[in-house]
Amino acid sequence: MGIAVKITGSRFSVGVLGTCNMDRWKGRVALVTGASVGIGAAIAKSLVQHGMKVIGCARNVEQIQKLAAECVSGGFSGTLIPYKCDLSVEDDMISMFSWIKVQHQGIDVCINNAGLALPEPLLSGKTSGWRTMMDVNVIALSVCTREAYQSMKERKIDDGHIININSICGHRVVNHADAHFYSASKYAVTALTEGLRQELREAKTHIRATCISPGLVETEFAYRLFSENPEIAVATYTSVKCLQAVDIANSVVYVLSAPPHVQIGDIEITPVEQSM
Repeated sequence: MGIAVKITGSRFSVGVLGTCNMDRWKGRVALVTGASVGIGAAIAKSLVQHGMKVIGCARNVEQIQKLAAECVSGGFSGTLIPYKCDLSVEDDMISMFSWIKVQHQGIDVCINNAGLALPEPLLSGKTSGWRTMMDVNVIALSVCTREAYQSMKERKIDDGHIININSICGHRVVNHADAHFYSASKYAVTALTEGLRQELREAKTHIRATCISPGLVETEFAYRLFSENPEIAVATYTSVKCLQAVDIANSVVYVLSAPPHVQIGDIEITPVEQSM
């Protein structure tokens, strides 16, 4: 299953776990889904800082364009390329991978970051909400994983990496009705990542698969989940000293910078003060 790392802390530093060596990724292509805000934006920015060519996709491509301009003005050695894509539509994803193949040959790193939670309890939730969560959190992740692997395989890329941004809710169920179906979708990500590792091993490839599971990260996530009761989101983020999006981006860099023979299977990263 690879190395499992559990991290607790309000901030995470790559240096804590090992020397960051991203040299082999300079100039190579990464896809980051859900790159417009929060964790996805932080990951995209960090990879550009390390010299990668990053395709950042989301429905709100304007925010990625702003981030791309910031990367240019910051003098980062890599490039951020915005791409508009609705991850609930398979044709959009297939078109995106076709475009990447034509414009950039293919991808070497796939960061499945996009995800959402809707307040749809098991006893009273709307089927449409459940389906939306499954479409984005599970199906889109699986489609991007499949297409990323095929892109690597046809170009004989044997050192690629697929990283799934999961959640602590993919390992234990929070006692909150609004999060139960979301937790189910994240438990699926845990199973899918391990299944992916097994299939990659059977395929005799050295492409790696990692699952990163954050606890409370101060982003727009809770505000979207509790859009009708924003005071709950405020209380959630003020209850403890939360992780920041950059902490998760740092964990992605740590995973990518590990030597090619090292598989970091799972990282759970939570605030010191958070209890589950």
